Amino acid sequence: MTAHFHRETKAIAEGLWPLAGVDEVGRGPLAGPVVAAAVVLDPQTVPEGLDDSKNLTPARRDELFALIAESALAIGVASATAAEIDAINIRQATLLAMRRAVAALALPPAFVLVDGNDPPTLACAAESVIGGDAQIASIAAASIVAKVTRDAMMARLCTRYPAYGFSLHAGYGTPRHRAAIQAHGPCPEHRYSFAPVKGVWRR
Repeated sequence: MTAHFHRETKAIAEGLWPLAGVDEVGRGPLAGPVVAAAVVLDPQTVPEGLDDSKNLTPARRDELFALIAESALAIGVASATAAEIDAINIRQATLLAMRRAVAALALPPAFVLVDGNDPPTLACAAESVIGGDAQIASIAAASIVAKVTRDAMMARLCTRYPAYGFSLHAGYGTPRHRAAIQAHGPCPEHRYSFAPVKGVWRR
C-alpha cells in the first residue's frame, strides 16, 4: 500500500495551504546526524508510489527522490549533528532538525503534517500522525528525501572515516560497526551519549 494525498486535500479545502509534510531519519544510529526534511508537494503533480522510505528499495527511493525534487513546490532539508545530539539529547535534536527543515522551505507553510506523535513547536499549526510516512503523501515524500540525503551524507563520511563502514550501515549499531568502534575507538561523528560509546569514551 502506498501513501495517498487525501489528508492534504482535506486540509487544503479547509484553507490550510501551503501544506508541508515533515519526517526525520537517523534517530537510532550510533554515528552521524539526524536529518529531517519538509516537502510541499504540488497537488497537481503528486508522484505515484510514495511510501515510507523503509518500505522502498534503494533504487526506488532514488527514483522517487528525483521525481520529488522535480515536481515539489518546495523542499527543506536540515540536520542536527552528533555533537548537538550529545548536547541536547536525540529527541530535542530531532525536533531541532525538523524546525530547521521547515524554516528552510522557500514556501512557508500554513500547516504541517509530521510523522510520529511528537511534533516540533512551529510558527504554524502542526499535526502529528503515527505511521504517517506510510499513509500521507507529503510525509512519505519527506521520509524519502531525508533518507536519501542522510545515506549520501554517511557515504561521504565513510570516505573520511573508512574504518567504520558507514556507507554499509549508515551508522547503525551493526555487529561490524560495534566491532570497529571497539577496535579503533569512536570518531568525531559518533554519538558519545549512545551505548556502546557512552561511558567508554568522552567527546
